[in-house]
Amino acid sequence: MTSRIILITGTRKGIGKALAEHYLSLGDTVIGCSRSLPDWSENFPGYEHFELDVSDEKKVTEMFGKIRKKYGKLDVLINNAGIASMNHSLLTPFDTVKKIFSTNTFGTFLFCREAAKIMQKKKFGRIVNFATVATPLKLEGEAIYAASKAAIVSLTETLAREYADFGITVNAVGPTPIQTDLVRGVPEEKMTRLLQRQAIHRFGKFEDVINVIDFFIREESNFVTGQVLYLGGV
Repeated sequence: MTSRIILITGTRKGIGKALAEHYLSLGDTVIGCSRSLPDWSENFPGYEHFELDVSDEKKVTEMFGKIRKKYGKLDVLINNAGIASMNHSLLTPFDTVKKIFSTNTFGTFLFCREAAKIMQKKKFGRIVNFATVATPLKLEGEAIYAASKAAIVSLTETLAREYADFGITVNAVGPTPIQTDLVRGVPEEKMTRLLQRQAIHRFGKFEDVINVIDFFIREESNFVTGQVLYLGGV
């Protein structure tokens, strides 16, 4: 496949930015979104950005309407946007719970639903969601984050069956901690203990995540769906 239309959420920084730059370098058309504008997009004239909250249904549906009108198709959706709050459940405010689920779970659902509406017209689509090793490792202090991502695992497995007849695959990647803003606030001792619980005792890299997503979205991966691939050996 060449000149794919790829939509990536949460592209302002971190993994989302790395994904956008990777697929732009391959000649794909990349559409990104985040709650604020990225400071790197001027380096890629072909990149299109939408400023929105992924859980805002009205703005999300408006964005997909514009994508449908301009491009007429959508080949790939990568649901990267996510937030976390590493805190004991007894100290976690309910507002924080709602924010995490709104972004991680509800936002992912909205994007899957709207993307599938476009993809089904061409009988082709690749959707990749983001899980986390925090769920299978049952990490203390990440109860709400892990729960929001456990919902993504269930959503991925069920949508894979619902969308299969439309030629759409739905899979998920579960990264280990990567040195981004999401984990920089975690005490070093706690992070060291976490890395020791993995089979491979190191931080993940952007390249590790990109490698998995590259596999999931290949045209030849049309028989791979409903799978969750955790990195690092959890």
